[in-house]
Amino acid sequence: MSKRIVITGTDTGIGKTVFSAGLAGLLDGFYWKPVQSGLDEETDSEVVARLSGLPAGRVLPEVYRLRMPLSPHRSAEIDGVAIEAAKLSLPDLPGPLIIEGAGGLMVPLNRQTRVIDIFREWQLPVILCARTALGTINHTLLSIEALQARSIPLIGIAFIGEEVADTQRTIVEFSGVPQLGRLPRLDPLTGETLRAAMVAGFDLALIAGGD
Repeated sequence: MSKRIVITGTDTGIGKTVFSAGLAGLLDGFYWKPVQSGLDEETDSEVVARLSGLPAGRVLPEVYRLRMPLSPHRSAEIDGVAIEAAKLSLPDLPGPLIIEGAGGLMVPLNRQTRVIDIFREWQLPVILCARTALGTINHTLLSIEALQARSIPLIGIAFIGEEVADTQRTIVEFSGVPQLGRLPRLDPLTGETLRAAMVAGFDLALIAGGD
């Protein structure tokens, strides 16, 4: 079985899609976002296809494509769709697979199931993406506690944003979870600048070897 890694975040819009694109490209693997909410702008899968450098066919189609940029449970209700956990079965692929969750851990997929419930069922190793901005200590430590309470394996934390050394150190010291690296905000954001930042900012061996 090829390695599969789940990418989640402390919140929505923090940059985990860009991180997922960079990691999928470095691993020369596959990318899959099972649930996409919001179709009017570029979707997360389209962002990854543009930035990762992966060949056509390595970005897998979503199981659910929901029109409104809302929590998946509400967006599905508006579309008259019921998100079924049983349909989110893991694909078996001939290479590493990066799976991106929808929003944060406690985001509802339906009126009974949250994103973290699917992660607990999968029992795949997780990378937690966290901002370096104000408020991240609280959000990151709460997210780590939620994962650990459900015995979901956690590889480490990927910080996104400008370096805030004390904040990053404080999170690592309180949680005991390693920092995998930091991805700065990139301008311009291209496949080339993303790949260079990933190579400079992350230890791929630490990520690929974590279970």
